[in-house]
Amino acid sequence: MDNKIFFFDTTLRDGEQVPGCQLNTHEKVEVARQLEALGVDVIEAGFPVSSPGDFESVVAISKAVRFPTICALTRAVEKDIEVAAESLRFAKHKRIHTGIGSSDYHIKYKFNSTRDQVLERGVAAVKFAKKFVEDIEFYCEDAGRADNEFLARMVEAVIAAGATVVNIPDTTGYCLPEEYGRKIRYLMENVKNVDKAILSCHCHNDLGMATANTIAGVLNGARQVEVTINGIGERAGNTSLEEVAMILKTHKHLDLQCGIETQRIYPLSLLISKMMRMPIQPNKAIVGRNAFAHSSGIHQDGVLKHRENYEIIDPEDVGVPASSIVLTARSGKAALRHHLERLGYHLTKETLQEAYEKFLEVADSKKEIADEDLVRIMDGELHHAAIELNRLQVTCGKSASPTATVELLINGELRRASEIGNGPVNAAFRAVDRILNEQIDLEEYLVQSNINRSYDTAKVHVRINHHNRSFIGFGVDTDIVTASVEAYLNAINKIGILKVADAGTSKAMA
Repeated sequence: MDNKIFFFDTTLRDGEQVPGCQLNTHEKVEVARQLEALGVDVIEAGFPVSSPGDFESVVAISKAVRFPTICALTRAVEKDIEVAAESLRFAKHKRIHTGIGSSDYHIKYKFNSTRDQVLERGVAAVKFAKKFVEDIEFYCEDAGRADNEFLARMVEAVIAAGATVVNIPDTTGYCLPEEYGRKIRYLMENVKNVDKAILSCHCHNDLGMATANTIAGVLNGARQVEVTINGIGERAGNTSLEEVAMILKTHKHLDLQCGIETQRIYPLSLLISKMMRMPIQPNKAIVGRNAFAHSSGIHQDGVLKHRENYEIIDPEDVGVPASSIVLTARSGKAALRHHLERLGYHLTKETLQEAYEKFLEVADSKKEIADEDLVRIMDGELHHAAIELNRLQVTCGKSASPTATVELLINGELRRASEIGNGPVNAAFRAVDRILNEQIDLEEYLVQSNINRSYDTAKVHVRINHHNRSFIGFGVDTDIVTASVEAYLNAINKIGILKVADAGTSKAMA
């Protein structure tokens, strides 16, 4: 059996169906180029008949991308297929992805039809699509809940009609891994012409088993995986590209090959998160900010002695610069020594114990210790001046450019600046940056609202980057812009910078 696993990325189709995560054509082309560099084999570029914007995006991606196959989704409807074929006219390698429901749930309640009628429609769709392109993928929607005997009939019929790939979706994320694996194995053993096509896994994560089901499918004969960056997608999401790629890379004994350039995973993950405004959960496998972070003293000691004690993946293999040893009250002396030596402090056993006792005092109150805290501990200075918000005024509206005036109290001195932005929060952040005269990059911005009868509050979470180090901040206020600035300053205070512009610049109005 061929050991090549084809990666079919549907970030721009299934992934983009998440509410609030839609991209424009320019953004889709940028993502498609990054997916090409990543090494995916197929890019599902959109559902062309669904809107003029989707149609134009498929056209633009077809022009921009050279090596991957560009795929367009359709229903088993002739008009859909004609529109898809037209959208792919500039693609160097093109595929039409058509199909119909295969479970009795869909046949009865979605199509109000019969198995034979649905089978006939599926075969007709493949034959019609074959008039336009050679590469046809057929999806047996809701195959996870379909009767295996009927599913085998459908797969055999569409392959005979010309399908080159047959997608076996667990559309509702229902299957257990063993069950989904058996389904693929059943098709491999009972579809007479299965050698004429590739079986594909398209698994959803409703029960948290998308990746496990996909790997089970691969182990039982499927040779294409349908995935998204960060596992985004409808409802609970799709199978995560980075998880499947790293499973195949880590479990070399499986002897399954893929062409993914794994070092590009983390940068692309951040790009997708930013473009689609979907923060990555901190404990997300492979790309979460805690995926290579260690705060437990036992784990820190083990990692410092030998990385593979607690890490099965080298962070550089996915584009993460290095593991992070996070200093908290749970950290041990080994982690403290590691960070102090990195800062140039080389201590004896006795002085390390003294430093550790001071460290624990600070860690109990600060939760997370940064480099500047260690410097103060070593220099005997346990307190530092904070940057505080003294006043905030924002002007915005339909006919007004968003403008923010910010006053900060720094070491007892009042500093003030005004800035214009693309929104009130952006304007306020720019004003803070001008006062501090620092290059601060906003990596993540998340708002959670709490509404009740007596008052509304907004809780804002931000992550910033300063000199390639990330800092997290939180802010709460009844005013969302104020909460945002408080969160921004909370993160900035963890950097420990008090460098500001000269008084003449910072006190002047923009």
